[in-house]
Amino acid sequence: MKRAYLPLILLLILVLQGVSLDLLPGNLLRSDWLIVSHWVFIFLVFIAVFYDNESTHYSVLYALIFGLLIDIVYTSTLGVYMFSYASTIYLIYGLKKLLHGNILVVALLGSVGLIVSDGMIYLIYSVVGLTDIPWSMYLTNRLLPTIGSNLIFLFVLYPLFAKKLTNWGKDQITKGNSF
Repeated sequence: MKRAYLPLILLLILVLQGVSLDLLPGNLLRSDWLIVSHWVFIFLVFIAVFYDNESTHYSVLYALIFGLLIDIVYTSTLGVYMFSYASTIYLIYGLKKLLHGNILVVALLGSVGLIVSDGMIYLIYSVVGLTDIPWSMYLTNRLLPTIGSNLIFLFVLYPLFAKKLTNWGKDQITKGNSF
C-alpha cells in the first residue's frame, strides 16, 4: 500500500494546484503579478531529496508522468512541463548528493529548480511563439512572485513530509525494491 502513497499524494497536489489561485487574496490577483503554482514540482523536489537513494530515480519517473499530466490538463502544448520538470528534477537529484537534506538545502534546491524549470518553460513558449513577454517583465512580474509563492508552499510541506519521505525511502531500501 505504501507504494501507492506517492502517486496519490502527487495526484491530490495536482488537483489542488489547479484551484490554488482561488486560495490567494484578491488584491494579489488584481495586480500585474502572474503567479504560477508549481506545487507538484515542489513535492517532486521533496521526493528527490528525501525519498530517492543512490539506486532509485522515482522522482524523475514521477516528474515525467505528472509533467505530462499537467501538460494534458492545464496547457495546450504537450511535453513542455514534462521535459522541464524531468530535466530539472534530474539536476536536483544530482545536486542533492553534494548537500545534506535540511530545510535550507531544500529551499535552495527548490528555488534553483523553480528558476530553471520556469525559465525553460518560458524559453520554450517564447521559441514556439506562445508568449511574447519581454525578459525583464517576465522576471519581475512572473518569476519572482512564482518563486515566492511556491517557497511558501515548500515551507508548509516541509514539516509534514520530510520525515515521512525519509522513512518511506528507508523502507524501500530494506525491502530491496528498486526502480
